[in-house]
Amino acid sequence: MPPPKAQKITPRARDFSEWYTDVIQQAELADHSPVRGCMVIRPLGYRMWELMQGALDAMFKATGHENAYFPLFIPQSFLAREAEHVEGFAKEVAIVTHTRLRATGKGGAGAVEPDPSSALEEPLVVRPTSETIIYAMFAKWIQSYRDLPLLLNQWCNVVRWEFRTRLFLRTTEFLWQEGHTAHATEAEAEAEARQILGVYRRFQEEWMAMPVLTGLKTPSEKFAGALRTYALEALMQDNKSIQSGTSHNLGQNFAKAFNVQYQTAAGGLEHVWNTSWGVSTRLIGGLIMTHSDDNGLVAPPRLAPIQVVIVPIYKTDDEQRGVLQAAEKVRGDLEKTGVRVKLDGRPELKPGAKYFEWEARGVPLRLEIGPRDVAAGQVTMARRTGGKAPVRLDDLAAKVPEALAEMQGALLQAARERREQHSIRGVTKQEFIDFMKAQGGFAYGGFCGSAECEAEIKDATAATIRVLPDPEFRSPEAPKTCMWCGKPSVAEAVWAQAY
Repeated sequence: MPPPKAQKITPRARDFSEWYTDVIQQAELADHSPVRGCMVIRPLGYRMWELMQGALDAMFKATGHENAYFPLFIPQSFLAREAEHVEGFAKEVAIVTHTRLRATGKGGAGAVEPDPSSALEEPLVVRPTSETIIYAMFAKWIQSYRDLPLLLNQWCNVVRWEFRTRLFLRTTEFLWQEGHTAHATEAEAEAEARQILGVYRRFQEEWMAMPVLTGLKTPSEKFAGALRTYALEALMQDNKSIQSGTSHNLGQNFAKAFNVQYQTAAGGLEHVWNTSWGVSTRLIGGLIMTHSDDNGLVAPPRLAPIQVVIVPIYKTDDEQRGVLQAAEKVRGDLEKTGVRVKLDGRPELKPGAKYFEWEARGVPLRLEIGPRDVAAGQVTMARRTGGKAPVRLDDLAAKVPEALAEMQGALLQAARERREQHSIRGVTKQEFIDFMKAQGGFAYGGFCGSAECEAEIKDATAATIRVLPDPEFRSPEAPKTCMWCGKPSVAEAVWAQAY
């Protein structure tokens, strides 16, 4: 793996957007594709996604879900069966209309165009999400109450035609998982949607060290075709919110559109109740913006592709032999404990250049080993988040996992404290306007339930209701009036400007 080109990262305070792109490119997580709006995920970025995928997949399977795979292409007529759904995605879908090309004979060698004779009888939509194709199959598979619940998940890519894109956060094609389930009752579907919201929260807080708010989306913000949408929202270092996952109780809308019915124990026919839920590679963007600094990526240890890098330091051949021998032993000992470790033995690079490279790539721990360290039976352990200390070689197998766990917890605590420092509760209209203009963050206030108020607030401040928060996140005293219009409040809402 070649070292990244040394370049200064734009400070967050100067230009957060440019800083974000600099961090990704300096860490070599992803790059822009020749296809406008798409990205190439590089090995370190993809390894981070694999670690996320592995952790979530185990959580899904522990709650009874199985993996399956469904086609990339969906008949256009399928998308049109659920009116709200097609309206929600109509402006984002890519369409396949022909099956082959032909040479045009114009414009030089190799010029091609769609062959008119290969036009499809029915155009195919490149999946923006898979509800329609999946529930068409559920209609074949579900016959009886004995077939329920049906709990499936798939790992795949989707395409949503975006015109303003940003690496990981919003791209035309992205990777994700989408769960789809069928249940006998509305209560079971509701329990499923809430259970998955909890799974997502546990993953994001315990693995990503990214604290989140959970709650209900308003009707104007819910998923197209859903009965109810629950979401997770995290606050980034620029005080904008990122929606880091959603879980939908779809009700019976799709079941009725695709005639997904089951025979009850009493012999009658009922439509099933569905849920769908998903997170995507957007999580990597959220991780970067939650933890990283002006020196580059900061990766939570549980998701760091490389958790420990060993940097040997020597000047002479005699020193080299002893230092490398000790470094190899350290690597072997740490690998036995399950730590993801790399020994950087490249003699052509000075130690300072190696420090820069691994710091930019977010490696949590760096172990420096020189001749004096070998003689003293120790290494120098440097944390990516700051601090150096000598550690005896005999203690490394215990001290390294301990340090990684401490760093994981400290990152979550720091992010949670930062979120609370940039949250304001019980806001009045003017306080809200001033807060969004001055700094932004999470603003809690009363909401009358009016779509008109939502629209006015968005036009005036670019802030939207992120969630109607779950009980544990609500203010001690429920607001009595709407923050914006002064009418009676029906719920507390959390507003923020968002990605």
